[in-house]
Amino acid sequence: MSTTYEKDDFYSRDRSPNATMPEDRPRGGGPRAPLKHRGPLAVVLMTAAIILLIIVGVALFP
Repeated sequence: MSTTYEKDDFYSRDRSPNATMPEDRPRGGGPRAPLKHRGPLAVVLMTAAIILLIIVGVALFP
């Protein structure tokens, strides 16, 4: 003999009367910190370092 439950009855059987859970990813939110951008000097230095590494690699291992 099987019992047929309505959808609401089935899911509410093991649930407490005030079953609420906090959101794990709340929507909205407060003010966010501004994004910090690297300065143009840092980008130029990183690019120069990569190019120098390639040139040294080619010179050492022709």
